[in-house]
Amino acid sequence: MASIKENITKYREELPEEVCLVAVSKTKPNEDLLAAYEAGQRVFGENKIQEMTDKHESLPKDIEWHMIGHVQSNKVKYMASYVHLIHAVHKLKLLKEINKRAQEHNRVIECLLQVKIAEEDTKYGMDAEEVDKILASEAYQAMKNVKIVGLMGMATLTDDESQIDQEFAFLKKKYDEVAAQNPDFKILSMGMSGDYPIAVKNGSNMVRIGSSIFGARNYN
Repeated sequence: MASIKENITKYREELPEEVCLVAVSKTKPNEDLLAAYEAGQRVFGENKIQEMTDKHESLPKDIEWHMIGHVQSNKVKYMASYVHLIHAVHKLKLLKEINKRAQEHNRVIECLLQVKIAEEDTKYGMDAEEVDKILASEAYQAMKNVKIVGLMGMATLTDDESQIDQEFAFLKKKYDEVAAQNPDFKILSMGMSGDYPIAVKNGSNMVRIGSSIFGARNYN
């Protein structure tokens, strides 16, 4: 079996230069993250704020921490001092809380709006029209400590590649429309271990890959 270092190297060579690799390290021990770090990886994604905070405190300080999971408003305060990017913002109320907590640390936190492109009911996200509403809202315009810099979406978990392709193409079209009006837009985060080649083909510039780098998850 390939080592973590070999896996990181493989992805860095395979992905186009403009595509950011987020190594999804949830449930993985610090030793595994350090192995990826030593291979040059600096961007890590976690889906639980407490676990991410523990890792942030004990791992090198030049790591960029991305919160990729569903965020509960009452937990934002624990990551507001250090989180680099929050991927899954799905409502205005959450943005308000991020803005408030970022202000306490005199920071601007970058966020992505999560758009629901999959058929599964289990996936979070707003519809495409809600993206426009949030960006145009007076509430968001007044926020000084949060910046929406792009969109994120997860495709349906299916073997039907044409369906995945359509879902990613839909999100890319929406991203292009919004980015034309919003100079802050720079990130389209779509694609995971199973479907990232289709995502990259459709214009994704950030992919989230976990098990293909670190092996199966350690759920206790």
